Amino acid sequence: MVTGTRPAGPSEALSTPGMRRARLCILAGAASGVAACVLLAALELRREPDPRGIVLGAAGALLMVVALAGALYRSVVPWPTTTGRWLIAGCATAAVLSVPLVGPVGGTPGRAWAFVGAALVGAAPLLLPVRYAVTLMAGTVLVAAATAWWLGGPVRDAVTVTVVLGLTVATWNVLHLWFWTFRAQAREGRDALAHLAAAEERLRCARDVYALLANELSALVLKAELASRLALVDGERTRKETAEMRALAAAASARMREAVHGYRSVGLREQTQTVARVLRNAGVRCSVTQPERDLPPALTGPLVSVLREAGAHVLRHGEARWCTIEIAREGSGARLTVVNDGAGDGAPDLDGSGLPGLAERLRDAGGTLRTWREDGTFTVEASVRDGGRDSTTAA
Repeated sequence: MVTGTRPAGPSEALSTPGMRRARLCILAGAASGVAACVLLAALELRREPDPRGIVLGAAGALLMVVALAGALYRSVVPWPTTTGRWLIAGCATAAVLSVPLVGPVGGTPGRAWAFVGAALVGAAPLLLPVRYAVTLMAGTVLVAAATAWWLGGPVRDAVTVTVVLGLTVATWNVLHLWFWTFRAQAREGRDALAHLAAAEERLRCARDVYALLANELSALVLKAELASRLALVDGERTRKETAEMRALAAAASARMREAVHGYRSVGLREQTQTVARVLRNAGVRCSVTQPERDLPPALTGPLVSVLREAGAHVLRHGEARWCTIEIAREGSGARLTVVNDGAGDGAPDLDGSGLPGLAERLRDAGGTLRTWREDGTFTVEASVRDGGRDSTTAA
């Protein structure tokens, strides 16, 4: 049972447009149960013949409304620990003050506060962990019974209202809190998947580099030790070992250049499949359209960089549900278009992403990069051609 806690995670992940909409829905749903309890208490207050009693009862109910509103907001919004403690203290103070203000008011003594107590019981799972929430619920029921008994009202009715209505609202609120927790965890899992994909690629690169250079570097160390020992006794042997060290170093450098060139010239088709697979694992429907024949290496290099950054942008920013990747051959050049529906009104700008910086690389390859938002979609379009330069910058 998830109670008294909010989903942990970076606040920026919880402040995206989709998460803000989900937060508003959760707040509205959770507040509806508490509002029903307060409304019933207000209807009971209207039966009070003394206007001063109505004013005092309304003041007590208003205190509880404000305190519980803060508790509901805290349940789905990241708050510092000290702020959460102040909210809990405020709810406790409002509950204590509401007993003498609301309890005596109404047509039936104690019934109005029974409705207020039901609201407190319903909000208890959002305020405290399970064991403390159960204690608060039991204490609220006892206070409702004691208030009705002291004022001469029906104790059984007060207890029934507080228990039945309070547990109903509590169940309603817990369901909403569960939904919010799962929604936040799904968002954090999506971000973690993007970071994991990047980390796996770095680890693969590190393993390849180690496999390439481990033997050569070990041999260089041994030969360097041998040369240092022979330097004073056998100059000819020392020169021979030094020459072999230079040959080993040159071979290692050549292998490293080949490896780096291999990473830079990753096939566009392979990279497209990787990006599509990562997006699908993150819950984004992804469709790919590409030519049957592979593009020339002179065209694939720049487009691979754009495709990687566009895929990372879909994962990091926005709330995309679908994404299309289209690669088309255009005469002596090629065009890459990536479209997704994650460009809401509150989507972040592109200044912090790597897309604008790719325009310089595409310009050197004789291409252009354009990005734009339209009707809730975000489009990245890159065009390259064999040879030449294009002075057009990214839009």
